[in-house]
Amino acid sequence: MPVTNHSLANELPEFKTQIHNLKMTDNHFSRLHDEYGEVDHEIHRIESGVENTSDEYLEELKKKRLFLKDSLYEMLKKEAGGAA
Repeated sequence: MPVTNHSLANELPEFKTQIHNLKMTDNHFSRLHDEYGEVDHEIHRIESGVENTSDEYLEELKKKRLFLKDSLYEMLKKEAGGAA
């Protein structure tokens, strides 16, 4: 089964400029973005078979990734002036 790339740039390509700007200017966004990347990387390793874990732990990671993505999305919409 192919593993999908869920990087923020792939998930929200319409916000590429805002992602870059906020990573450079907003420490909170930058921290959340880094955390999102770490969680996504861990999920990718589990789904590709590099690491083994329980289904419950994987599900918790996916929920955390979704929560982070939602938080980042709200910040990106605000940066874009609500245009998205």
